[in-house]
Amino acid sequence: MAEILLSEAEKAFIHHGVQDDLRCDGRTRLDYRPIILETGLVSNASGSSRLRLANSDVLVGVKVELASPLSEKPLEGRLEFFVDCSANATPKFEGRGGEDLANEICRFLQMSYMSGDTINLAELSVLTGQQCWVLYVDILILECGGNLYDTVSLAVKSALYTTQIPSIKVATMDGDQPELELSEDPYDTKRLNTQNVPCLVTLMKIGNHYLVDPTPEEECCSSSGVVVAVSGTKKITAVRKIGSGSLHPESLVSMLKTASEVGTVVNKILMNKLLEEERAGKTQKVGFMR
Repeated sequence: MAEILLSEAEKAFIHHGVQDDLRCDGRTRLDYRPIILETGLVSNASGSSRLRLANSDVLVGVKVELASPLSEKPLEGRLEFFVDCSANATPKFEGRGGEDLANEICRFLQMSYMSGDTINLAELSVLTGQQCWVLYVDILILECGGNLYDTVSLAVKSALYTTQIPSIKVATMDGDQPELELSEDPYDTKRLNTQNVPCLVTLMKIGNHYLVDPTPEEECCSSSGVVVAVSGTKKITAVRKIGSGSLHPESLVSMLKTASEVGTVVNKILMNKLLEEERAGKTQKVGFMR
């Protein structure tokens, strides 16, 4: 929850706007703010993106490395998330203030990607039970302006979309130990299918209604909400309740249904933006990145 001081009159104004389906910035309850996206920013990363949703700003870099697979999943590679909150993002992140939030986001992302329907981790296997690709996803929160979970998930999906995995082949056997050879061609790479990678949708309950993409002021007026991970196939892969308030079972079911529908739309919007970026090719980075 955002820590913002609002007067009772300001809270009443926000409540009445949500009730009338007209929020302070002119949106309806189920409208998102414009998404500003740029990819390929970090030259020494395998994939990267920077995404801005209103005043929330997130930078993501992905590095690909060879490692041993987990003993319980010898046929798969894996993703590992790390979240860092910049002290400049918000005053409460100074010192170690952002660690709890970073850990919460990291755990929920890990949970969201556990479903086999989101990303095919078998594509990351190199030698069964011996070697696999590990994708280290580093997330830096540059600015916190509300709806942080959604912003992070969109930036992560964008970075994974652009991630290039080097081509590798098994050379002649030297005793019992195979040798791995990386292609010398830097363009001989492959990419993961990220079509079904989940996007997170946050719904906050204000009064008898709920809304998506909340501003910090709206988060301050809400006592409860849910964060829902929705894949490209409209499947819910993870749910997390936020806030200290309670939710009626009927309200929760309705919120999950709405999140599934909204998440599908957001996934399509993001994929279209990524395709536009790809078609545009490598251009000089301008705009909000400079």
